[in-house]
Amino acid sequence: MPAPRHFPFAWRVAVWYTNFYQRILTKGDIALQKIGLAYAMDGEIASLLQLAGAKTLETVCGVPFYEIEPGIVAYAGGVGKVNAAMAAQLFIDRYHPDWVLNAGVAGCFQDLPIGTVVVAESFLQHDVDTSPLGDPVGLVSTVNTLSFPTCCAPVKKALDDMGQAYAAGAVATGDAFMVKGDRADWIARTFSPLLCEMEGGAIAQVCLRNAIPFSAVKSVSDRLCRDNSHEEYFNFAAAMEQLNRIVLPLARVLRDTAGA
Repeated sequence: MPAPRHFPFAWRVAVWYTNFYQRILTKGDIALQKIGLAYAMDGEIASLLQLAGAKTLETVCGVPFYEIEPGIVAYAGGVGKVNAAMAAQLFIDRYHPDWVLNAGVAGCFQDLPIGTVVVAESFLQHDVDTSPLGDPVGLVSTVNTLSFPTCCAPVKKALDDMGQAYAAGAVATGDAFMVKGDRADWIARTFSPLLCEMEGGAIAQVCLRNAIPFSAVKSVSDRLCRDNSHEEYFNFAAAMEQLNRIVLPLARVLRDTAGA
């Protein structure tokens, strides 16, 4: 099948991803050696570092890197899309991961319980708008795509094998802390995401351009359908503590399964 004329780069990467996942899920002939755990805030990664007895490797451009255990490296890249993209590329250049797993908290457009684990099936960027030039709202130029699919199938299988309940859906990323209101309503109507946060879509874009598999698991920290969503957010450390209990075993599965 020829590549669509307007989306040559995205098409080539999509074909690469499809072939990569098929080999992982059917042949097991790719040995993943290093998993990168991408976080935004120190408060999100703190319970993982304590749980794993992590070793500090270095801090570069303000980004701390930690060895969680052999083959698993984590970092806290900062809040927002620019920080997330810069840290992701820095991590890729220095540590050459075979897979990147983003973990963090997110606001939910549905009334799911705080702490609900969500597998991101795709990311979009709600604050990108070149529609005056004739593009659809949310189209990310250069890669020319509205949606960044994730490697969610291996993550779902791993969580199923753990007996871990989860929801799944699309995640909207943008440089705004979202609360209940007109903007949140517009994002929900326009893109129909399950979650909204500030970094994942940028990391997904960097991984796409580097042809590195990307997955994400989120914990619901606040509900954008509630008037007190901003107050709920301040308990995000508790939501992350629950999530980090499954992030490490999940990272081990992603590291080990393909070569098993």
